[in-house]
Amino acid sequence: MTRGILIAGNESSLFSAVAGEAVKRVESFATAIVPNRFPLSEGGAVHPSKTEIPTGSIPLSWNPASPISARTLVLAAENRLEHINNAIIICSPPAVFKTIEAITLEEIEILVNDHIKGWFFLVRELILYFRRCGSGSLSLVVPEIIPSGGKGTADLLSGVRKSVDRRSPDKISPADLTGPSASASFHAFAQSVLASTANETFQVMGFITAEAGDESDFAAWIFKITDESTEKNSGRWHRYSKLRFFR
Repeated sequence: MTRGILIAGNESSLFSAVAGEAVKRVESFATAIVPNRFPLSEGGAVHPSKTEIPTGSIPLSWNPASPISARTLVLAAENRLEHINNAIIICSPPAVFKTIEAITLEEIEILVNDHIKGWFFLVRELILYFRRCGSGSLSLVVPEIIPSGGKGTADLLSGVRKSVDRRSPDKISPADLTGPSASASFHAFAQSVLASTANETFQVMGFITAEAGDESDFAAWIFKITDESTEKNSGRWHRYSKLRFFR
């Protein structure tokens, strides 16, 4: 029986790395990408490099803001793959460097619809699918939320103080306004999902990393844990580190 793999998530280098690992295991797999719809403008969105998907990917359409689209995506993946054994959800949202008063209503709608609501709709459908099947694995992947240039609250506050213009003490350089909000929402949501699925017959796992620029090794590690398919891995977070992966 061919292994069915569905990868859904943000357009990003992490998505590309996970897809690159999938193609090492199966001839074909399904992908659904959340494109970066934030408009490019001065002080606005910073778009990631184009997501590179290897040969073997079966691209499926998905409108994250629609619950019907989430259901259709799962059905389409099942039809194209015959079954879904492993679903990997990747939250790696784009950044928008703006102050709160400068962000547009359109950008707020994009943040909520594409990068918060969509995960709820899709994960719900996947949970229902795996419950009907009685087996499979759902992996929830997110980079660790660490402020740029810092390792915690103290560093964040220090960084804010340094960003204040000495000639204009009330002016602070814009930070990433949307990325941390989306990641924090996904992390909290994933934590609840992990806790509520502890007694299921299928696996639900969380994956997190703070190793920026190490997407390839992180993706390989995700599949290493997923391939083990042991009960002890289910229902908890797996924190990636280079030392843990290579020992």
